[in-house]
Amino acid sequence: MVNILVVEDEENIRKLLEINLRNEGYNVILAENGRIALDIMDVKHIDLIVLDIVMPEMDGFEFTKILRTCNYTTPILMATAKHFPSDKKRGFILGTDDYITKPIDIEEMLLRIKALLRRSMISTKNILTIGNVTLNYNTLVVTKDTREYNVPQKEFELLYKLLLYPNKIFTRLQLMDEIWGLDTTSEETTVNVHINRLRKKFSDFEEFKIVSVRGLGYKGVINESKKN
Repeated sequence: MVNILVVEDEENIRKLLEINLRNEGYNVILAENGRIALDIMDVKHIDLIVLDIVMPEMDGFEFTKILRTCNYTTPILMATAKHFPSDKKRGFILGTDDYITKPIDIEEMLLRIKALLRRSMISTKNILTIGNVTLNYNTLVVTKDTREYNVPQKEFELLYKLLLYPNKIFTRLQLMDEIWGLDTTSEETTVNVHINRLRKKFSDFEEFKIVSVRGLGYKGVINESKKN
């Protein structure tokens, strides 16, 4: 089960978030400030953090800075009443992954959490091997036998996502949300352009292919006879 740590000093908001997150099947751990949250993370694995900024003892900015300084890569969704662009910028500079303002739209929060968790799962697996083909997420390199193919980041993430979940259909909107982010200004046709580039680049690969599903989106298909 996914563990979500809610760090929020207002009791009513903590309870509201806890109820909605538990209804989605998440295991929820609560903390009143950053200092308590750090103590929790010392003893418990956390998959994602929903974090307020203005809190007593240790605010969200200081908490984020400490986590990132200690090389914790746990996804952080900042939830705050602060609307100033400077606060949002500071949060991203310190290492937060996404941002939502109060009053919190629960549906939007749940969508952002799902997107963050999916992106986190992609990045933590790092290496994907299909027969003689290896996708290295750390270097953005696809290797087949002794040949190496350097792939632009968005194209690589798109290919990695499709092959990590073979035969699963992803809509263009899903791929946009997960690869480009919910706030992207890019059009859905961007996905088509990247798919076409990938098909051209790996047209001679027998190990996998990207298939269009009419009216829905795309899926990665692995040639089982070439799979180890």
